[in-house]
Amino acid sequence: MMLRISRVLIVAAVAFYYTLIVFNNCIDYGTNYQFVRHVMLMDTTLSGNHGMWRAIQSPWLHKAFYDGVIVWEAVVAILCWTGSVRMLRELCGSMGVFFKASRIAVAGLTVGLLLWLVAFLSIGGEWFLMWQSQAWNGQEAALRMFIVTGIVLLVVIIPEGEIPS
Repeated sequence: MMLRISRVLIVAAVAFYYTLIVFNNCIDYGTNYQFVRHVMLMDTTLSGNHGMWRAIQSPWLHKAFYDGVIVWEAVVAILCWTGSVRMLRELCGSMGVFFKASRIAVAGLTVGLLLWLVAFLSIGGEWFLMWQSQAWNGQEAALRMFIVTGIVLLVVIIPEGEIPS
């Protein structure tokens, strides 16, 4: 039972974290918008790099990408909240019923992993060469969130087993 409670709580904690991310991105839209804008402009990458043709100058594309990230984060929060509630409802159910209830949480955590791997580490980090920027480099935070979300996903999907007495 303790393992199941742990799973419910850490999925709810991830949901809470993503909820705060969405809240902060909406309340203080301009701060993180500037981050996305500078990454896409590539204006603080190493001078003379040969990838500058990738830079996007269009403010509406900056806004669309940032809004897309916020929606993506909201989807993660909603899926994780829903998953944690469903898992809580089936806390005392059979192993099969509990794991079936965790499917939405698994979906939410997977969508969260994809956010950090695709949007931040791949597109931001490698396509827009964010790693070259001293001022607008979010790779460390993205990696941290990828690892945290991944660990939670692993805890949720590890099968329950008999513990010898």
